Amino acid sequence: MRFNFDCLRRWCMNKVINMVVVTAFLIFIIIIILAASIGSNCQTIIANSSSVLSTKKIGWGIKRNDNHSQPDLGAVNKKIIDEFDGYAMGNIDKPYIYLTFDVGYEGGYTNQILDVLKENEVNAVFFVTGHFVNTSEDIVKRMIDEGHIIGNHTFKHKTMPECTEDVIKEDVMSLHKLVFDKFGYEMKYIRPPKGEYSEKTVAYTNSLGYKTIMWSFAYDDWEESKQGREDYGKKKILDNLHNGEIMLLHATSKDNANILDYIIKQTREAGYEFKSIDDFER
Repeated sequence: MRFNFDCLRRWCMNKVINMVVVTAFLIFIIIIILAASIGSNCQTIIANSSSVLSTKKIGWGIKRNDNHSQPDLGAVNKKIIDEFDGYAMGNIDKPYIYLTFDVGYEGGYTNQILDVLKENEVNAVFFVTGHFVNTSEDIVKRMIDEGHIIGNHTFKHKTMPECTEDVIKEDVMSLHKLVFDKFGYEMKYIRPPKGEYSEKTVAYTNSLGYKTIMWSFAYDDWEESKQGREDYGKKKILDNLHNGEIMLLHATSKDNANILDYIIKQTREAGYEFKSIDDFER
């Protein structure tokens, strides 16, 4: 009896082919399982990312210089603002000043400030509260009509890190709706009340459609008992001019209203240019 080697060879080849097909199929299944697992883990990380954000309250503070160099914002401040695409200080090489005002209530000086800005053709941001909008509707309309930017300083000026997300949303979005309903104006910039924030509050207001605007210069101009110091205000402001400055002044200050024209003219004479926050350059 003669052994058929051709049959044996064909049988072996079929076995090898079958093994290759089965192995390839098993590898394909394993790849699909691993991909699904990795995707699921990624989704879990993304879904849980907000839970690892810090809720620690931080008070915005800067170390001013009086030699026209940019101030030290502090490592924590800078990290959080940069991480969430906020603005605190602009390009170190550009002699630009971004003028902003906080106005929680009408102290009787805002129209005077607007007159000066109009005369000098300067655009500013006014961060307003619900109280100001409800009691000074004509002034807010004037701000908008004259090309200024209205920013959200929250309806009730609550300290955000001490509030739940629901309370923050109510405080921010009720003012957003009020301004939109009254003027058809959609706000997009926010400044945390009292400059107090946390990593989580900045991330959360981002999710509401807002960009956080802090500052690289401010001085103690908000207290009614500290007015009548115009020379002091002039010196503080002019000694601390720097490239990329976001200047914070309070519209409730009589001194600011009286010295603003001088400040604008001296700032320009020193070689700086006032720019809109819409044209901010890092």
